[in-house]
Amino acid sequence: MQIEGAVVKEQGVTFAIVVVKSHVLNSSGQCDDARSSFRSVFPGVPIILMAQDHSGTPTYQGRKDIVGFLSNVHISQIPWKRYNVK
Repeated sequence: MQIEGAVVKEQGVTFAIVVVKSHVLNSSGQCDDARSSFRSVFPGVPIILMAQDHSGTPTYQGRKDIVGFLSNVHISQIPWKRYNVK
């Protein structure tokens, strides 16, 4: 399976962002399951989940300080790439 994500290092903090379907963000259980499945790709760093609405506006879920930082970053500034999940 392939996912779209990014590894970002900002202000001394390294974290990962992974694109998920919006319904995942509506359930803490699904968020936990998603993070667990992505840990093999992004070990040892906080994983932020991101979904977009119909107009492309992102919503982030995860560590509050990182989500706050991302709220001020345009989605085009994130270094997205495809990752393989086993």
